[in-house]
Amino acid sequence: MSQPIVYLNGQFLPQDQAFVPVLDRGFVFGDGVYEVIPVYGSRLFRLDEHLHRLQNSLDGIRLANPLSNAQWCEMLQTLIGKNGGGEQSVYLQITRGVAPRDHAFPANAKPTIFAYSNPLLPVADKYLQHGVKAISLQDFRWQNCHLKTIALLPNILLRQAAIDAGAMEAILIRDNQITEGAATNIFIVKDGVIKTPPKGPFLLPGVTRDLVLELASQHGMPYQEVFFSPDELKAADEVWLSSSTKEVLAITELDGAPVGKGQPGPVWAQMHRHYQVYKQALIAGEAQ
Repeated sequence: MSQPIVYLNGQFLPQDQAFVPVLDRGFVFGDGVYEVIPVYGSRLFRLDEHLHRLQNSLDGIRLANPLSNAQWCEMLQTLIGKNGGGEQSVYLQITRGVAPRDHAFPANAKPTIFAYSNPLLPVADKYLQHGVKAISLQDFRWQNCHLKTIALLPNILLRQAAIDAGAMEAILIRDNQITEGAATNIFIVKDGVIKTPPKGPFLLPGVTRDLVLELASQHGMPYQEVFFSPDELKAADEVWLSSSTKEVLAITELDGAPVGKGQPGPVWAQMHRHYQVYKQALIAGEAQ
């Protein structure tokens, strides 16, 4: 079986030939940022929005962007082609580079640029038909969750707590308000109105989240960007999660209790249809 092709610092090479020095600050400090971009029909999903978020993350950690948007696009399209096209999930990462271990920024380090792709599998039918389970946990992460950094240990611990409880996701609570999931954005539906927390330092500005709101606006589905409490979460008619690879899924069990009727709700079903139509338009070159 041939090795997947990855990109590392200007070269495309087999994955088993790609190595990063042990003093790379991504390895030593988690000093870097990343993005995950779905690919449908060999087309990058909302690339401009992902690159805009990447730039915000780089600005937030005071690291210059090593490539222009055009260079990112060319490199990622080449990577997709070298890995056979079709449906993929592209991961890209930039670290501050290799330098002697010191908390202070190195003066002349060259950023490390890495990207690879995996096959993007469709969301399992069982999740679409029956929804998924979630638990709620206190959000103990740092104060800059809007930056997509590679320092993900708190998210890992929260997500693993959900997995240990037999759930897919942990919905996070800070100061009696829902922020997001450990690796997703969160929505509720109450009396037909879609609600999701507003953007800010305590949640990642999800590209899929924004698309959900765009689709809601286009199709006359009422929505609000507003904070809501754990009590409102538990009283919701529907609860959803969204991410680049999971798209939009209904959460049908929360902390061991059913959400609504315990099955994916009608508003989610409507949004799921609109999302699939958007994907087909992307594949056909009629959307970005």
